[in-house]
Amino acid sequence: MKKNQKYLEQEYAKTFDEYSDAIFRHCFFRVSHTEVARDITQDAFIKVWQYLILGGEILNMKAFLYKTANNLIIDYYRKKKSESLDTLCEDGFDPIGDTAEQITDRAEVNQALAVLEKLPSDDRDILVMRYVDDLTIEEIADALDQTQNAVSVRIHRALEKAKKIFTP
Repeated sequence: MKKNQKYLEQEYAKTFDEYSDAIFRHCFFRVSHTEVARDITQDAFIKVWQYLILGGEILNMKAFLYKTANNLIIDYYRKKKSESLDTLCEDGFDPIGDTAEQITDRAEVNQALAVLEKLPSDDRDILVMRYVDDLTIEEIADALDQTQNAVSVRIHRALEKAKKIFTP
């Protein structure tokens, strides 16, 4: 039994190392507050750990983590009013990190954030999951309990709305 526990701990530590930054970025984009995003990220990993030690089976760890984080974000918004995405720039957080080749100009980031802010929250969330968190359609579908087709349609429609906002 101790061998299984040790293996579980090692796999969990590996999962944390692999996904913690991405889950934090996802939470940060959704709540626009560094400390809240850290708390939600920590809570998501704690809940996943509790699920695992109780014998739960997880087929897609990445999707399960995002689903758990999303549920915690929903809980957060139920308890507190949402904050504006403007705080991303004000807090000095750079969600792009070292991938400057993706968006090289800070003005482009601000422009993209301005477009995201104008979108309805469901559209903003699905675009963040797809293009910021780099989740696959399948992973988003698992995280949102929707079909892959429904997710693809939602992404397409959200992009169309964003294009209309960007180019009036």
